Amino acid sequence: MTELLLLVAGLVGGALNSLAGGGSFVVFPALLAAGVPPVLANASNTFAALPGYASGAAGFWADIMKHRERLLLYSAMSLVFGYLGAELLLHVSDAQFELAVPWLMLFAVVLFAFGAQLNQWVQTRASGSQRLRATGAVLLLGLLAASCVYGGFFNAGLGILLLAFLALAGFTDIHAMNGIKLWISFIIALVAVVRFALGDSIDWYHGSIALVGVTIGGYLAARLAHLIPARLIRALVIVYGVGLTGYFFWDAYAG
Repeated sequence: MTELLLLVAGLVGGALNSLAGGGSFVVFPALLAAGVPPVLANASNTFAALPGYASGAAGFWADIMKHRERLLLYSAMSLVFGYLGAELLLHVSDAQFELAVPWLMLFAVVLFAFGAQLNQWVQTRASGSQRLRATGAVLLLGLLAASCVYGGFFNAGLGILLLAFLALAGFTDIHAMNGIKLWISFIIALVAVVRFALGDSIDWYHGSIALVGVTIGGYLAARLAHLIPARLIRALVIVYGVGLTGYFFWDAYAG
């Protein structure tokens, strides 16, 4: 039953990632339900998400290459600060991480629910603001660094943070933004998985079952995406995410 639970959760999580995002809201709790300790469950969730980032970035590669002059810096920062986020996770105990999970989930759900409005607000403030782009370069790189640390530590909601950064950085082509977002996410996840593996912090058995489900679910959903209204899926994910966050708060602080 545990294996079936993880496979189904992976299928659903992969499908959500293709249709609307939020797959970690399904896969991470499923790993916890399977008895994987919190820190290992979080690391295994990042491992399960890795192929989706790789295939997504490959699909947008032509759009990514239009901005190759920025790619080296972004990739280097993703490696360094993604590693720092993973290192931070490995220095947190399961008990400490359990107390942090509700707040991380709340942050991720709010980002997921209001991500479109956030990015629109950011683009409105960034567009035409030459002064912001000229004097805020260091702050922008600081935002990217913080996003990479967050992604190495806790994967959910990373895409929204990266889209906000790219909007502030002056990007307007949504295909390029999605491609670079996936590329940065892939590098963060890759370096995090390597660090987690060296620290023996991935449950390879349960994580691999989830990975298979995520990969299959993502592919099938991409093929059927035109049949399913993304707005409905997003609404359901938000309702589920709010309920799940409430449960984590109760379990951590009142259970």
